[in-house]
Amino acid sequence: MPQRPSALFALNDRNLPLLFPPATLARLTELVDIDPALTVTDFGDPALGERLAGTEFLITGWGCPIVTPTVLDGLPRLRGVLHTAGTVKALLDPEVWRRGVAVSTAAAANALPVAEYTLGVILLLGKDVLGLHDEYRAARAFPPGLTHRDVGNVGRRVGIIGASRIGRRVIELLRPFDFEVLLHDPYVTAAEARALGVRAVDLDVLLASSTIVSVHAPATPETRHLLDAARLALLPDGAALVNTARGSLVDTEALTKELVTGRIRAVLDVTEPEPLPAESPLFRLPNVLLTPHVAGSLGNELSRLGRTAVDELERLLAGRPLAYGVQLAELARTA
Repeated sequence: MPQRPSALFALNDRNLPLLFPPATLARLTELVDIDPALTVTDFGDPALGERLAGTEFLITGWGCPIVTPTVLDGLPRLRGVLHTAGTVKALLDPEVWRRGVAVSTAAAANALPVAEYTLGVILLLGKDVLGLHDEYRAARAFPPGLTHRDVGNVGRRVGIIGASRIGRRVIELLRPFDFEVLLHDPYVTAAEARALGVRAVDLDVLLASSTIVSVHAPATPETRHLLDAARLALLPDGAALVNTARGSLVDTEALTKELVTGRIRAVLDVTEPEPLPAESPLFRLPNVLLTPHVAGSLGNELSRLGRTAVDELERLLAGRPLAYGVQLAELARTA
């Protein structure tokens, strides 16, 4: 029997059982020689020298230390980095790609629960469930004139900012519903947007004409505070902003000022800073729903990320292309 390639976990050990439950771990150990009891969080540990020297694959995840050129020097046989989370931008030095190491990420798998969270939130916002819940709880009676209110999801206009993996999945999930969906993404042409079943528009047009806006753009220097005071002011009265991307895309101070007035609503799974200061008004505003960065993979959803990494490893060992490979040239405009 041919010797199996050597692999190493480089991630936080508390996530390992969730990422690699018994069946997935069994698949992995059939493919490579890996010690499930060894999870590396410091590549500088002198005791790892010999193990690193023979490692061909790194299985990385949350808690992985940065892979620098110096670390790579200690990994002369490294062939692949299989990341069991989303972005690798802050994790891998560009030298990883320059040395011909294949890189894969589970970002596509992690996009699924984020998109599902977003779909649920959009549907509830369209029915004004959050506002009606508060009214019903306060009055202990049905709100007056309920059937004549501007609630409901028929023909509602939803604006999607960013045709990322998550943004595209949200668009796909919205298809069965009676929404009009607008998209802003500077890298997507009008023809490409039509193929997705949406209409490409300028960002300011999207903000001014959508009653629900969902943010799915990557965090880059160009997108920092993409939604500033001027752009937030474009949102129609009663509109709702959903952010499951990164807090840095929205100017928190400007958003807070808008929300304090009660003019708009927001569902925020991410903020800047994160978590918010304890004294932030956003915690007590009735028109704001805050969740503690839970849209991405949690609990049993982590097992999907581990399966993705094992699937990618199988492809590499069989000489087939990665399904979710990451190229160096993509990093500048991706999450």
